[in-house]
Amino acid sequence: MTDATPLHIGIVACSAEGAALCYRTICTEAAPLLGAHAHPTVSLHGLSLADYVECLDRGDIAGVGELMLSSARALARAGAQLLICPDNTIHQAMSYVLPRSPLPWLHIAEVVAQEAAARGYRRLGLTGTQWLVESEVYPDKLGALGLEYRRPDAGQRARIGRLIMDELVYGRFEPATVAYFLEVIAGLQAQGCDAVVLGCTEIPLIVDDANSPLPTLDSTRLLARAALRRAIGGAPA
Repeated sequence: MTDATPLHIGIVACSAEGAALCYRTICTEAAPLLGAHAHPTVSLHGLSLADYVECLDRGDIAGVGELMLSSARALARAGAQLLICPDNTIHQAMSYVLPRSPLPWLHIAEVVAQEAAARGYRRLGLTGTQWLVESEVYPDKLGALGLEYRRPDAGQRARIGRLIMDELVYGRFEPATVAYFLEVIAGLQAQGCDAVVLGCTEIPLIVDDANSPLPTLDSTRLLARAALRRAIGGAPA
C-alpha cells in the first residue's frame, strides 16, 4: 500500500474484448497494492476497429500509427501520464508512434519477453493474428534477450487469424475454436517450445494454464500488471 498518487494510465484500445480485459485486470489487481477498491485513474480511448483493419489489410503501418497517435493525443488531453495498448498486432506501428507520441508507452512484446526471460523460458511459440505472427514485433523483442521462437505454419496462421477476427473479437468462444488453438499449441510444444505467447489479447479468454499444453504468457494481463507497477512506482522512464 502506498500514499503516493499513482500515475494516470491511458489505454489505447483497438478491439473491445482485449481492452476490456486489460482495464479489468488493472482495476481488480490494484487492491492488494493500493487498498480495498482502489486503483489508478484509468482512461480509455478507442477508434473503430474497422479503421485499424482497413489499414492492416492494405499494409499501411503508418496509417495504423496515426490512429494510435490520435488516441494518444486524446488520452494526453484527458490527463493520462502513461500509455499502453492491449493489442499486439498494432504494435507493428510503434517505431512510427514513439517519436511522435505526447506520452511514454510500455511495449507489450517487451513486457512479455522480460517475463519469459525471468521465468527461464528459452523457446516460445507465437500465437496471434496472421498480421502479428508474420511480423517482427515479437522476434525483435525476444531476440534482444536471446530467446528463440517458433511460428505456427502458414495454414495455421491463416486459420487462427480468421478465428480471432470472426469470433474472438466479437466475444464468441466456440468449443471447436478452443480445441483448434490447443492443437496448434501442442504442435508448438512438439517443436521444442517451453511456453506459448498468447499474442492476441483475446486468446487468454479461451486459453490459459489450465487447458494449454504449454505454460502460457498472457500478453494482456502481463501488460496490465506492468502498467500497474509502473503507475504505482512513479514517473515512467
